[in-house]
Amino acid sequence: MPVAPPFPRLPSLNALRAFEAAARLGGFALAAEELQVTPGAVAAQIKSLEEDIGAALFVRHARGVGLTALGKRALPGFVAAFDSLGLAVTALRREAAPRRVHIAALPALAELWLAPKLPAIRTRLPEVDVSITAMEVPPNLKRVPFDLCLFYAGSGAADGAALVQDEMLPVCAPEVARSLTRPEDLLNAVCLTDTAWAGDWQTWADGAFPGLEFAPRGPVFSLYSLAVQEALSGAGVLMAHRSLVAGHLASGALVAPFSVSVPLPEPISLWSLPGGRGDETVDRLAAELRLLAREEMRTPD
Repeated sequence: MPVAPPFPRLPSLNALRAFEAAARLGGFALAAEELQVTPGAVAAQIKSLEEDIGAALFVRHARGVGLTALGKRALPGFVAAFDSLGLAVTALRREAAPRRVHIAALPALAELWLAPKLPAIRTRLPEVDVSITAMEVPPNLKRVPFDLCLFYAGSGAADGAALVQDEMLPVCAPEVARSLTRPEDLLNAVCLTDTAWAGDWQTWADGAFPGLEFAPRGPVFSLYSLAVQEALSGAGVLMAHRSLVAGHLASGALVAPFSVSVPLPEPISLWSLPGGRGDETVDRLAAELRLLAREEMRTPD
């Protein structure tokens, strides 16, 4: 009879992914956040992998986990393998839908900077389908199939190209501005704050009237577009990013009651995969967004 020896089974791909993420990020909780599962699920996958290979990959202790010598030696190979897998998936999606460009963007930038430019993009590039996913943190383009990232980011952004050097300044409806004659009047005004940029008020105050501690008084919003809408409704004064309210300033729906503005520490940046994808559709869309950004900067408020 023919002999059919047992075929060696590869470990679970999910278990290997859990090991790579936990080893690269330095913990189960961080890996769980990246993989969008629970820390318990990551721990279970890694335990299954350790049982499968018959060796420990992590040392568990009260303060967390650390890699064993075997885990340290194995990590670089798995990082490279999952990077390659992510790039292969991106290439597959690109070949399957060559007209589609998928942008990952900060929610405020997606709603208030990018969305108003989409009609112009459709006119200039009618053959391109633009998909947008809003997220708070830039994704790892080696792992997830996005084509472009649009975030406030500095020199650390891979292949980053600064589109706009933005600035912060108070804005409000014209009727609210009539009660504001000097920056100190904000101490008694209703101030609208976005949770992600709550420190902007003090940063601006340091430039407007140095040495004065300023604690904004008023409602706080977790969605920047809601804060903008409240400012338009006359609910108070918003510490704005100029690029996100440029249209409202141009129309007069919002006004800047004071002349002082403070540069933001990081520009609005657009970048693609490190090294470039060599994709003409993505390159054309990126070029149009840069052109639209330059045109907007030349337009007075």
